[in-house]
Amino acid sequence: MLLASLLMQTGLLGTPLCNRRPDPSPVESQGQEAPPDSGISASTSEPVIPWPKQDLPPLATLEGPAIQAAHAALEEALKRFPKESTDKCAFSARALEVVIGQEAGWYFARVNRRVDRCPGFGPGVTGLETDWFELYAISPKGEVTRYPYQP
Repeated sequence: MLLASLLMQTGLLGTPLCNRRPDPSPVESQGQEAPPDSGISASTSEPVIPWPKQDLPPLATLEGPAIQAAHAALEEALKRFPKESTDKCAFSARALEVVIGQEAGWYFARVNRRVDRCPGFGPGVTGLETDWFELYAISPKGEVTRYPYQP
């Protein structure tokens, strides 16, 4: 009990160390000029990064191979879109989401189309396409196979 209370007081219990920021105030240090020998110009017009002031709650925690499998399935789905439409939101990764699962050493990825994330859905998209998805199997060796349910 004593150990748990000490860990909570120091902030180590409840927040994984990988989610803790090493520098508690990078926002405050952004306004400072870079040292002359750092090779960084202090007068650049790069956007200011809104570093969080508190620990971020994770969107998801996935192991590396699951992330690679999801990425491979997403890339395969993007290849199926018309090349002339790649600059449109409805035909980009912004309009897709990936649901990933694992069974018997294989990853299975369902890529869902989410055109509702695009303003006005975009040209060439009908209301029927809001229920569009692709299913992929990713082998333990990383080979991607699309489920053969449509052309």
